[in-house]
Amino acid sequence: MPSVIRVVLAEDEVLLREGLVGLLTRFGFAVDAAVGSAPDLLDAVRTHRPDLLVTDIRMPPQHRDDGLRAAVALRAERPDLAVVVLSQHVQSGYAAALLDSGDGNRVGYLLKDRVADVEEFAATLRRVATGGTAVDPDVVRHLLRRPRDPLGALSPREREVLGLVAEGHSNSAIAARLHVTEAAIGKHVGNILAKLGLPPDEDTNRRVLAVLAHLRAAG
Repeated sequence: MPSVIRVVLAEDEVLLREGLVGLLTRFGFAVDAAVGSAPDLLDAVRTHRPDLLVTDIRMPPQHRDDGLRAAVALRAERPDLAVVVLSQHVQSGYAAALLDSGDGNRVGYLLKDRVADVEEFAATLRRVATGGTAVDPDVVRHLLRRPRDPLGALSPREREVLGLVAEGHSNSAIAARLHVTEAAIGKHVGNILAKLGLPPDEDTNRRVLAVLAHLRAAG
């Protein structure tokens, strides 16, 4: 990944689009194109071949999930394309569609409210662009509250660790946040994967995707 991350931005609200362009530029991203519809999004990504696509889910022309569908189509063409989608509300089905696209890495699903913390937002975009996965904490909590709970075998601490894992945090970051050793977190993660019937995997992003896939399948 180059030091300057090239971005195509898709957002139909003009003021928000211009604000995001300014924000991205301020944090060192290069905005190749900023567009306001799903067809223009497709054209811009195919023309500029950016490192990262940032798009709203709801876009013209149908004002439904046009942005998401365009992003998934582009990921089918270019599995290495990093994609972050922005949503006004928590809709886990959209998160599932995105996580199922491409090779499963370099994807993010964020609520628009997160843009208010601009430094965190920029850091998340960089993490996704360089191979990470970022799922909004509210989306994670929504998945964990589903009525048919596939996590009944997990202890309260394991549920807490799983939520942090699914947000994209490393074992060391979780250990620091919970004030325990990294070895303790590693043991928790191993127990979580075993209880969910998922194979151990040292790759954090694959682990997140496997856990979310299990949650979707159980719903």
